[in-house]
Amino acid sequence: QVQLIESGGGLVQAGGSLRLSCAASGRPFSTYAMGWFRQAPGKEREFVAAIGWSGRTTYYTTAVKGRFTISRDNAQNTAHLQMNSLKPEDTDVYFCAADPGAARTVIDGTPSHWGHGAQVTVSS
Repeated sequence: QVQLIESGGGLVQAGGSLRLSCAASGRPFSTYAMGWFRQAPGKEREFVAAIGWSGRTTYYTTAVKGRFTISRDNAQNTAHLQMNSLKPEDTDVYFCAADPGAARTVIDGTPSHWGHGAQVTVSS
């Protein structure tokens, strides 16, 4: 069983930056694809970014390309989402996700493990 704990959320002004971290425990982290999703109240959870187990392949939703960067440190069992040039519309609860399969499983929104979420609020 994999447990995921997010940290690094908070309040930031538009144009600012935040770095989310996801600490994983349990199964070998290095064999899992990782990803980030976000969800606003009353809306469906949406894909933000994903990274393959090796870190060589990354995927982003169009809305965050060029502003967000996903990365991972397999030695530290952590994944990160660096968020720059934040906009008010980036305000959401951000969830870390993990799956032992390919990154495509994460992108499709069906990963086997989820974190509990971290609030990100961007003020205008």
